[in-house]
Amino acid sequence: MTATRIETILIAGPTASGKSALALALAERLNGVVINADSMQVYRELDILTARPGAADLARAPHRLYGHVPGAEAYSAGRFVREATTEIAEAHGRLKPAIVVGGTGLYFKALTEGLSPIPDIPADVRTFWRSEAQRIEAPALHAELTLRDPEMAARLSPGDRQRVTRALEVLDASGRSLAEWQRAPGQPAVDPATSLKFVLQPDRDALRSRCDSRFDAMMDAGALAEVERLLGLDLPLDLPIMRALGVGPLVAHLAGRTTQSEAVARAKAETRQFAKRQETWLRRHMVTWNAIGAQETESAAADCFAFIQS
Repeated sequence: MTATRIETILIAGPTASGKSALALALAERLNGVVINADSMQVYRELDILTARPGAADLARAPHRLYGHVPGAEAYSAGRFVREATTEIAEAHGRLKPAIVVGGTGLYFKALTEGLSPIPDIPADVRTFWRSEAQRIEAPALHAELTLRDPEMAARLSPGDRQRVTRALEVLDASGRSLAEWQRAPGQPAVDPATSLKFVLQPDRDALRSRCDSRFDAMMDAGALAEVERLLGLDLPLDLPIMRALGVGPLVAHLAGRTTQSEAVARAKAETRQFAKRQETWLRRHMVTWNAIGAQETESAAADCFAFIQS
């Protein structure tokens, strides 16, 4: 470890900002372990569209929590915190810094501030409500929640089947509203005294251009075939994996509703819009983090390394 006992480095940034390359560069310099904090890179079936690190990157440094979840499951912030906490502890146990990188702001918020202590859902309760969620329309499911838990129902859109189902599961499992659980304080998983936080803030025009060029590269790498394989699994459309950037437009093309060029243009637009939302969230919630501007990876890594050593 360094003289300043930096054990954990958090790197956040919008999509296509170069955060994964920065994390890898730091992992090589510091003999660290890269831990994923991106809600879509956890899914096994989406390698290309989520820009998961490739074989060459995996050979350069250890990577954890990438592609380890089947798309049929709905990954959650709670599960992320449990798994990331384990991986961080294992890295520290081997005297390696944990380098947590991603664009899912909620995951970083959960790591640094803690999550409410919501109990685990018994399998029979989960199975029942997941079955109900497939059997009835989303508005009817929301009406059920409104009847039983009006406070939580008021927070959720009638069309948000996944979160409404979650609220009903928690209510049945614990006898308490999810809103009540969410008011309970959590415990941070990262010690602020031995961690450093960086947020990438690239030039907006350059970022938009990178979003476009990266999607072109994804198409060249086989993104369309990847989505075709995903469709072959016949997964429910409301699962998180089906909402990954690029999936919707490419599904529309495969169904014959749009041309490939139209699908690509739509996917690029959605990616740019998503990056803008990420930037807004990161600027609002990470004002105390160390900002890294538009730089080449090695330059940014050198700046981060110097900060760590100072």
